[in-house]
Amino acid sequence: MSLFKKQSVWLVLVFLGYILSGTSCKQKLPEPEKKNVDPKVSKLKLPEGFNAQHLYSPGEHEQGSWVAMTFDNKGRMVACDQYGNLYRLTIPAIGADTTKEKIKVEKLDLQIVGDTNKIKIGFAQGLLYAFNSLYVMVNDEGDTTVKRRSGLYRLQDTNNDDQFDKVTLLKRLEGDGEHGPHSVVLSPDKKSLYVIAGNFTKIPKMDNYEGSDNWQIDNILPLIRDPNGHDNTVNTHGGWIAHVDSMGTKWDLVSSGFRNPFDLTFNAAGDMFTFDSDMEWDFGLPWYRPIRICHVPSGGEFGWRPGTDKWSPSFPDNLPAILNVGQGSPTSFFSGQNAHFPEKYKSALFAFDWSFGIIYAVHLDVDGSSYKAKGEEFVSGSPLSLTDGLVGPDGALYFLTGGRKLESSLYRVYYGDNKQNTEPLAEVPLNEEQKIRRKLEEFHGQPKPGAIDFAWPYLKHTDRFIRFAARVAIEHQPVSQWMEKALAEKDPVTLTAAIIGLARKGDSSVKDRAISAITGINYSQLSDAQQLDLLRAFELVLYRMGLPGTAVKTQMASYLSPAYPAKSNELNRELSKVLVYIDAPEAIQKTMALLATATDDTTNQNTFTNSSDLILRNPQYGLDIANMLSKVPPAQQTFYATVLSQAKEGWTPELREQYFHWFYTAFTYKGGHSFIGFVDKARKSALKNVDKARFAYFNKLSGDSLVQKGGIDIANNLKQPKGPDVDWKIPQADSVAASGITNRDYENGKAMFAVSLCIQCHAIKGEGGNVGPDLTQLGTRFSYKDMLEAIIEPSKTISDQFGSTIFYLKEGGSVLGRLISQDKENYTISQNPFAPQVTRDIVKKDVLRTQISDVSLMLPGLINRLNADELKDLLAYLKSGGNSQDSIFSNKKDSPKLKKH
Repeated sequence: MSLFKKQSVWLVLVFLGYILSGTSCKQKLPEPEKKNVDPKVSKLKLPEGFNAQHLYSPGEHEQGSWVAMTFDNKGRMVACDQYGNLYRLTIPAIGADTTKEKIKVEKLDLQIVGDTNKIKIGFAQGLLYAFNSLYVMVNDEGDTTVKRRSGLYRLQDTNNDDQFDKVTLLKRLEGDGEHGPHSVVLSPDKKSLYVIAGNFTKIPKMDNYEGSDNWQIDNILPLIRDPNGHDNTVNTHGGWIAHVDSMGTKWDLVSSGFRNPFDLTFNAAGDMFTFDSDMEWDFGLPWYRPIRICHVPSGGEFGWRPGTDKWSPSFPDNLPAILNVGQGSPTSFFSGQNAHFPEKYKSALFAFDWSFGIIYAVHLDVDGSSYKAKGEEFVSGSPLSLTDGLVGPDGALYFLTGGRKLESSLYRVYYGDNKQNTEPLAEVPLNEEQKIRRKLEEFHGQPKPGAIDFAWPYLKHTDRFIRFAARVAIEHQPVSQWMEKALAEKDPVTLTAAIIGLARKGDSSVKDRAISAITGINYSQLSDAQQLDLLRAFELVLYRMGLPGTAVKTQMASYLSPAYPAKSNELNRELSKVLVYIDAPEAIQKTMALLATATDDTTNQNTFTNSSDLILRNPQYGLDIANMLSKVPPAQQTFYATVLSQAKEGWTPELREQYFHWFYTAFTYKGGHSFIGFVDKARKSALKNVDKARFAYFNKLSGDSLVQKGGIDIANNLKQPKGPDVDWKIPQADSVAASGITNRDYENGKAMFAVSLCIQCHAIKGEGGNVGPDLTQLGTRFSYKDMLEAIIEPSKTISDQFGSTIFYLKEGGSVLGRLISQDKENYTISQNPFAPQVTRDIVKKDVLRTQISDVSLMLPGLINRLNADELKDLLAYLKSGGNSQDSIFSNKKDSPKLKKH
């Protein structure tokens, strides 16, 4: 998910029946003894031996919502409001008497030498104090009259008065918002900087490129862009990481092809890592990738492309994740090397998920020249909108919550009394594979003598990261020096890698020779992974150099068709894509047969977190997951349907019927917010290839009527609130209701029920969802004040019957679910409100303790888009039970005011 994703879709509203029912749960668990602790700390789940402190809440002092932090050379924290100012904090030491020693906070306005006016600089999503300077990654394009727009700035104190008085723009960056410029990080040797930006940030002109400088989409799957208009800013290179000198004068592009990583870090060996996101609207689609931990070497490419054309992690010209985490919104990511933590956590990387409120400890194991990783839930809370974090100079872990103007807080986590394990983590020696990879990386960026001879043998190395580094090294050498060597290569693995490089760097004049070379490889003698690499070589030649003539296409079809269908879904995806693209005989028939029978195999996308474990942690995003899991779309079939949307020749009437009927069924599946839109665009693309006389028939057969009903997003088809927005509180809202609710607008009340997304989970008179109870009779039982309290403060009263239980596991981490039953050995829980019949057992002996969650499934604030009149119309609609003839509505006899309690 993107950082601080807009609160717009698949939210849960008005679990009023749940909240107000009062029915007791027969399986109620004993609560642990309550301790006199800060309620902000009591919601945190920590590993044994760790302590947490809530230090400060910026919102209580009208200082915004903080999303970035750093520590200066005097041990003070500098933090930034996402939409405002910089602040400097002096924080009392661990163990200090906080009744006497308070945290000190000052706002930083720059007094420029020679200028009588103070200027503000802020709007930062990245801060770093280094080289006696504060580096600020400004993320703001909103006010074009302000000199301080998105880019990397350096602030300095030139007269030693402890105030910044000089500001220098080091690099202007085009991009802003939640996918704009993000963090700035000190290099491991403390001599330079690294910066990271999301996929709405254009790559500026660089002095050097360790990877590619000629990005293309490089995917022959029909391009369908996000139907909701996302991912249209940068079309090819995605998010990126650059290496920068301390003066900001030399910029070196290190890696690209990310979606929206917020932060980066280094381990003790000096290798770089980041935590990348994906679009949660793509849940259930074949191109969706879980949020993931990536090892980022020199020249790394990670395959983000818009819409359908995102690269598979299997493509050899991009690199895979070392850990697929699951769903979430990655934010901060940093090393524990300097923490006063046990060795296990000093060696870990800490990854923040904003959506579900989890700090993951990521444990690395060396695997050849790269790594494998394991994840552990380190700290979590619900809600806990994690933004930025660091290990402070005192060895404690500091973190911020907030973002998107949400309530913001500063916390500190430390182990024991914070006086143990104080030595930094020792540097880790490199193994032989890592030494080879780094030697190859010395040839990245510029032509260098000896590069081809050194790198060529490593094109067939068994280590994927070494093969990648070798090909990148060769691509940086003049293609004239290695083209003939590539075309004459006899080793199949080396030849495949060389043709991939040639497709990327050569020109179309060698297209036929390149295809002839790789069709000479004995396909059946290759492993599955090698076959995938070879198919990728074919695809890149077709995309970069163009379609060959009929004779060469026939040669390709004769070579690949006997291998299709294959035994694996991944191979079948690539074979279907290439064979349909070149109009190979029987490609449509074979692909249609797979479309009818394909089932999903997600072993290559296994995640550390179980999707169902996340549902109850955050209703805003969890219910989107729950909705999908209730009727999961068939991703493999969706891929085949997308491939076939471009096929023009080779259809029979029967195959056309079967193909378009598949779409009708597909519209009944539950996916992310864009699922229906993607499927519908593929359908419309395919309809362009049918005879005009048959268009109406196939349009109806393929489910056009289902789309017209608003299945893509019911709220988008309805009247929207006029506003202005109101931060509704109970006394204010109750006063509005008490002023009289008569002569209301029925249609507007019904529309507000939908756009506030009550309808996603609740039905009135048969219209709406069935996740929550039917609200048709709500008005006969409850007053307006009852309704407003349940809507505005949903966590204030939660029925035992519908509350969730937190199960703390002995091995670390926790599981959240609604307790259904228990016996001597197991707890049985339900985690998906959309599929309550799906249960899970938790072994009792694995559980350390349990606790009833004090967070409601319903998200507060969902009526804040409504003005007073719109709120009245909504309350009238609820009171009437959706009865348009009720006297509460205009042109009817006024009803007496509902009695207040």
